[in-house]
Amino acid sequence: MAAINDLLRQVSDPVLRGRLEEEIDRLSKNKKFGLVFEEHIPECTPLYGVGIRAGSAVARKTGQISDVYVVLQLDEKTAKCYNKVSGESIDIPVDELVAVAQFGEPIFPMLKSVDSIQNAPDSDLWHTLIEADNYHALQLLEYLYTGKVDCIYIDPPYNTRAKDWKYNNDYVDPTDSFKHSKWLSMMKKRLLIAKRLLNPSDSVLIVTIDEKEYVHLGCLLDELFPEANIQMISTIIAQKGVARGGSFYRVNEFIYIVQLGISTVTPLQLSDEWALGKKESAAAKGIVWSQLRRSGTNDLRTDRPNLFYPLVFTAGSSDTRRARMGRWSSIRIRPRWSSVSTACSSLAFRRRQSPSG
Repeated sequence: MAAINDLLRQVSDPVLRGRLEEEIDRLSKNKKFGLVFEEHIPECTPLYGVGIRAGSAVARKTGQISDVYVVLQLDEKTAKCYNKVSGESIDIPVDELVAVAQFGEPIFPMLKSVDSIQNAPDSDLWHTLIEADNYHALQLLEYLYTGKVDCIYIDPPYNTRAKDWKYNNDYVDPTDSFKHSKWLSMMKKRLLIAKRLLNPSDSVLIVTIDEKEYVHLGCLLDELFPEANIQMISTIIAQKGVARGGSFYRVNEFIYIVQLGISTVTPLQLSDEWALGKKESAAAKGIVWSQLRRSGTNDLRTDRPNLFYPLVFTAGSSDTRRARMGRWSSIRIRPRWSSVSTACSSLAFRRRQSPSG
């Protein structure tokens, strides 16, 4: 409805506009099924460095980029413009304006080399970092790499209702009734180009997301990639969890794997440093010191001086360790290591009442 509402505002006849609004309101109340979202008028793109002349589409540098004017007359310092939606005429200083291209208007992008870094002069591998609006960067890649890309990884804005992403150069407000459809409109346009870039016979698309939009994203991927094998997996981002008021702790996010053609998942042999939880891991060999030390708030000796006790180990002994903690009697610790070479200065424990009181 957002695109239709924007178009309706351009209808000058109030009677016609009213009748159109009534019909559109009636149609919008029909029940819909499946993934249905409003196609919003897409992003405008500022064209910094492009000269402004009569007939140019422009916007204020400090205003909303979607608020577009057309230049009627131009002198050295002032441009006479009219607003494309309201029809209002206004004089605006030229240095406050930037040329814009609206979605669908032809843009002929080019790459301009800024700098280069060479870390491995003997290697023939090379990488390119493109700094640009992501939509136009993808369009640029289409010229040379349509159907040739093996893997695309996308880490889009998560639409967390915070100021983390913009639509038409304006942050999406948490109360925006179109917050989901704006996000889906933005994603669809980029995913369609990504699909044209991917090798249809053997390639993979990887998209990360959290719980805010993972359901909508899954439906969108099903719609755009009906021929693909699509799987969603969980990835742990914080084992301890991230606290959220009145809700469960957040510990994971999601990754969509979209496999095209003969793409399959194959085991990857990892070095020993990845062998956590197996016989070769530090945890399997004996005491993991980092887990014995208190962490979090008030974990320093200066924070809780009466609740901080040392563990003192007998140097040179490999079978039995003795420790005295406050008023406790000796306790015996028998590690599974053949020898203990790590010195432990102080570990944090909460003081408990001893059996003797």
